[in-house]
Amino acid sequence: MDDFSNVSSVLTLEGFNLPPESAFSALIFATLSYMVILFCNLVLILTIILNRSLHQPMYLLLLNLPINDLIGSTALFIQLIKELLLDTGTIQYSACVTQAFFIHVYGTGAVFILTAMAYDRYIAICCPLRYNTLMTNAHLRKIITLLWVCDLILIGVLFFLLLRLPRCRSLMSHSYCDNPSLLKLVCANTAINNTYGLFITALMQVIVVSTILYTYVQILVTCFRNKGSADTKSKALQTCATHLIVFLLLECLGLLTVISYRLSQFPPQLRRLIGVSTLIFPPTLNPIIYGLKTKDIRVKAMHFLRTKIFPS
Repeated sequence: MDDFSNVSSVLTLEGFNLPPESAFSALIFATLSYMVILFCNLVLILTIILNRSLHQPMYLLLLNLPINDLIGSTALFIQLIKELLLDTGTIQYSACVTQAFFIHVYGTGAVFILTAMAYDRYIAICCPLRYNTLMTNAHLRKIITLLWVCDLILIGVLFFLLLRLPRCRSLMSHSYCDNPSLLKLVCANTAINNTYGLFITALMQVIVVSTILYTYVQILVTCFRNKGSADTKSKALQTCATHLIVFLLLECLGLLTVISYRLSQFPPQLRRLIGVSTLIFPPTLNPIIYGLKTKDIRVKAMHFLRTKIFPS
C-alpha cells in the first residue's frame, strides 16, 4: 500500500510565474477589480435592504445574486491579491480546498438564483392574478432556502468525494483552486468523482436551461398575446432581457471553462484566463446591468449614493 503521509501540505501554484513588471500590473488590476466588485454589489445589497418599497419577491430573489457574487469574487481575490503581494507561489492545501469550495458554491448558486428569478417573472407576467397568492413571504423563504441548501449539498458531496482520496502531488496547474485542479493532485481512481461532477453539471444544465427557456418563451407569448398597454409590455420584456443577458454571460463563460478542462490540448494560459473571467465579469457586470436596466433599483441606488455615500 502506498504511503502518502509525507506529501507536503503546501501546494505550488504554477499559474503565478509572472515577471516583476507584470506582477505589479496584475496586482493593481486585481485590487481595482475587487474594489469595484465590492462597491457595486454592496450598493445593490444595501439599496434593496434599506428600501421597503423594494421588499418584493423579485428584488428579494435578486438580493441573493450580489451576495453570491461576493462569495465567489472574495474566494478568488483574497488569495490572488495575497499571492501577488507576497510572491510566494504557494498556498496551504486547506486554504486551497476552502477557496475551491466557495468558488463552486458561487458557480452553482448563480444558476439556481437565476432560475428562481425566471420562475418569479413567469408567475408575475403569465399568472398576474395569482402572483400575490403564489409568491407569499413563506413561499419565497422556501425558494431561497431550497436553492441555498441544494447548492451546499451538491458541492458538499463533490468535496467529500475529493477529500476521501489520497494526494501525492503538490503542483497546481491553475492560478486558483477548483475541483478539477485538485483532482489532478490525487493518485487514485477518480472515476466516481468525474462521474458525479459530470452528472450534476448535466443535470443542472438540463433543469436550468429547460426551465429558463420554457419560462421566457411563455413570457414572450403572453406579452405578444396580451392587449395591455405598450408600456407594460416594454417593462416586462426589458426585465426579462436583463435576466437573459446575465444568464447568457454566465452560461457562456461556464461552458468555456468546462470545455477547457475536458480538452487536454487546450492552451493552459487561455484556460486560466477563462476561469478567472468567470469570477470577474459576472460579479462586476451583474449589479451594473441590474442598476441600469431596472428603473426602481436605478432610482433608489442613485438616491442612496447621493444621500449616504456622496452627500453634497
